[in-house]
Amino acid sequence: MSHANRKFGMTVTNKFKYVFGPVPSRRLGRSLGVDLVPYKHCSYDCIYCQLGRTTHKTIERRTFAPPRAILAELRRKLEECRPDYITLSGSGEPTLYRSLGRLIGGIKQITKIPVAVLTNGSLLWQPDVREDLLSADLVVPSLDAGDDAAFQNVNRPHPDIAFDRMVEGLIQFREVYHGALWLEVFILGGMTAIDSEAVKIAGIVRRIRADRIQLNTVTRPPAEEFAFPVPPERMRGLRRLFGRRASVIADYRAPAGRTAPAVNDDAVYELLARRPCTLTDIAGGLGLHPTQAGKILEHLLTARRIVGRRVGSKTYYHPRGK
Repeated sequence: MSHANRKFGMTVTNKFKYVFGPVPSRRLGRSLGVDLVPYKHCSYDCIYCQLGRTTHKTIERRTFAPPRAILAELRRKLEECRPDYITLSGSGEPTLYRSLGRLIGGIKQITKIPVAVLTNGSLLWQPDVREDLLSADLVVPSLDAGDDAAFQNVNRPHPDIAFDRMVEGLIQFREVYHGALWLEVFILGGMTAIDSEAVKIAGIVRRIRADRIQLNTVTRPPAEEFAFPVPPERMRGLRRLFGRRASVIADYRAPAGRTAPAVNDDAVYELLARRPCTLTDIAGGLGLHPTQAGKILEHLLTARRIVGRRVGSKTYYHPRGK
């Protein structure tokens, strides 16, 4: 039996403190996550965040964990699985990790698997952040608002992040970055799903010139109950405002034939600690038969380590108390 310790304020097993998954991703297939910052250190406090409310709102960049320790874990994990992407994301905003550029360089030295960074884009106005991201294969920043009023209501940013500065950072990054840039736009019912608000966002999107525009909405339990999802037909209607490069992100379906080594209760718990998942998500991400995933969920529920929460027609599982 593995013994638990504390990492970044959450309970994890001794085996992996920074690397988790693979997790199912609607964009990236089977994505091996790398957690760079302590739980809920972020520059935003987005009302739709699946991780809940931000506990440490900051723009201070710090090296929260030694790059060599993260890389050592990654080497061990890659002996067990072959993901489609290595994704820097996790429990907070990854660009707050001050050694980000050094870490990406280290990953490139040990594997040819492409590196993706999922970021809220809030710090791209800082030259050092832009520099750190240049060697990533894919960067996926977010833009969820078309003006400062919506920005304050949806993203609830750190007070030192001005809306215009954030937008200019996205535009400046596109000018120097030659990898793939996919821009995520999160649409919320009753707020940015209104035509006049969506038109404002679309106007800024055209200035950023991303390779892809991916429209998303609430599918997992959000930080605030008033963060409402947008129905599929409405999302398809809004897509036309964003041009031919825009698409509505579809639910991930695991490719057939993927397998993974034996997965225990702790491995599933660690996945749920970073991201609420359905039974299908767990089975697809970890290469389990749905029956096996269901048995593990039953163990965790019986042990009162996790709870389920209904969102629409789906049940998402997450650690108790989060």
